[in-house]
Amino acid sequence: MTLLLTLDDGSVQRALADAVELAREAAVEEAGAEQVGAHAGVHREDAVSASHLFEAAVPGYQGWHWSVTVAAAGPDAPVTVSEVVLMPGPDALTAPKWVPWEHRVRPGDLGVGDIFPTDAEDPRLVPAYLQSDDPAVEEVAHEAGLGRVHVLSRLGRTEAATRWRNGEFGPRSDMARSAPEACGTCGFYLPLAGSLRAAFGVCGNEISPADGRVVNVEYGCGAHSEIEVELTSSVPVAELVYDDSLLDTEPLDNEPSAAETPDGEASDGEAAEAGETVEATAQDEVADGDGSAE
Repeated sequence: MTLLLTLDDGSVQRALADAVELAREAAVEEAGAEQVGAHAGVHREDAVSASHLFEAAVPGYQGWHWSVTVAAAGPDAPVTVSEVVLMPGPDALTAPKWVPWEHRVRPGDLGVGDIFPTDAEDPRLVPAYLQSDDPAVEEVAHEAGLGRVHVLSRLGRTEAATRWRNGEFGPRSDMARSAPEACGTCGFYLPLAGSLRAAFGVCGNEISPADGRVVNVEYGCGAHSEIEVELTSSVPVAELVYDDSLLDTEPLDNEPSAAETPDGEASDGEAAEAGETVEATAQDEVADGDGSAE
């Protein structure tokens, strides 16, 4: 961070840049010798002033510097000390930017017993006697006679819808992207009333992570009411196979000739029928697991 001023030796800026020891003495007088470190540079403030920086050896102020501003009224005027302050360096840990107290409360900060009044000029609210641009709100107001003092304006509803859609239970969440179906077709989905009905509802499934929460119609989870799971055996079952590779066939003994007469001997047709019966019996035995005909 060192910035040396390179002007003529007789100039005011040269005199200010050379006043290192004067600036150190002022810093030691302000903070003590143990808290003033090495010289870290000098930078110009204007035509008649410059600031010398010294490393600050202050507990808890790592990266800070003692800034000593020196000034001179003219080339022949003596250099004097204007101020000594502790300033943060580029790597210093600093407090966050100042935020007005009414803007410091963030979602989730409000606890039991806390009071947080609404700004009288909050653009998200409008008087209830004005048209709210929400039929459901106007219907309730008429039924009650007077209705509420304030209702959500179009801006208030738009901000809420944007916040809910971009939140944990919106269509871009990890749960919604991995879900098989969307909330809009789920039996546990309870649509909101009014102008937000088309896009938002409340989950009524105790198994769902969104139970009792406002969800977008495109949100979804694995507890959808219409999901069906096909139940099958986890053990594979082999198909029944008939193996006839081991089937043996044998010709019948004493097969009658065509010249034999039907005097108790088997005819050609009867012999063929007997052969078919033997083969059928052998096949049945193979199917029963015997492996071959007996």
